[in-house]
Amino acid sequence: MRRVWTVGVLLAGLLLGACTDPASGPEGPPPSPDAPRASATTEHGRPAATAGSAPSAPAKAPSVLYLGDSLAMESQRVLGQELRRDLRARYTSAPYSGTTLCDYLEGTGARSLVPDRDKAAALVRSLHPDVVVLQFWGNAWGYTWCMDGITYAGSRSKYFERYAADAERLTEQIATAGAGKRPRIVWVAQGPDPITPDRVRRVNALYAKQATASGDLVADAGRTVSPAGARQTWVQYLPCTAYEHEHPGYCTQPDRDRTALHLDTDILHFCLAPTTSTPRPCPVRSPGILRIAREVTRVIGERVGGP
Repeated sequence: MRRVWTVGVLLAGLLLGACTDPASGPEGPPPSPDAPRASATTEHGRPAATAGSAPSAPAKAPSVLYLGDSLAMESQRVLGQELRRDLRARYTSAPYSGTTLCDYLEGTGARSLVPDRDKAAALVRSLHPDVVVLQFWGNAWGYTWCMDGITYAGSRSKYFERYAADAERLTEQIATAGAGKRPRIVWVAQGPDPITPDRVRRVNALYAKQATASGDLVADAGRTVSPAGARQTWVQYLPCTAYEHEHPGYCTQPDRDRTALHLDTDILHFCLAPTTSTPRPCPVRSPGILRIAREVTRVIGERVGGP
């Protein structure tokens, strides 16, 4: 089975990769849209049975398409593992680091970091998924051509107006591409942002508003990487969960009953390996990524379908 994980080539040396807020944006232009990129990667699989038991077949195993930016890039392998194990899902991922919603819209032409073959509507037409998971931090500076220079720092009102319009337009394109089999969209609500916390709060609110308007869903994965009772507060460490205590490597500081969500050098990404100039799925066990993936899987299983 062919697996292609790395997508695009981004600037080396960016502290937070290509998914950041205005205060930490890139120092140079984005890569050429003609640069070689990987197409969507589809994985079929069934979960391994535990000793002495056989997995029961779900009534309907969902087909899931996962799109997003660098947070989706680092999480794609783990989400696939969770979906296949718990829901026996057929899973396709096509994240592109540095992107925002408009990059996945059809009609942007060369003004996009996502090639036409991997636009959301194109993949829906070819794959006919039951679910489309969208995970975007909401890049707020002028890295993507399709934002037409609109940034959070330059004009907050224009930024949110454009972001809301793109969310609505992306929903419409996905729905139209689904034709008689309209996929359910799951918007992933992001975790707290230490740089511009109000921006992420409002972006998450836009996701919720769009989901309500179109009959779709929100997976509040950001809640799983936030302190209890402090949803908008960024932290580097959280108390270990029971699952993390039971699975070695996920409770990074068991003697202190806490686990790391971020590296000291990366306040945004949840991969506990340094960000590289070539985007990739996270190569090490990372509690934050697992928490996010498990919440997305839970929402799909409970609200869309599973075993």
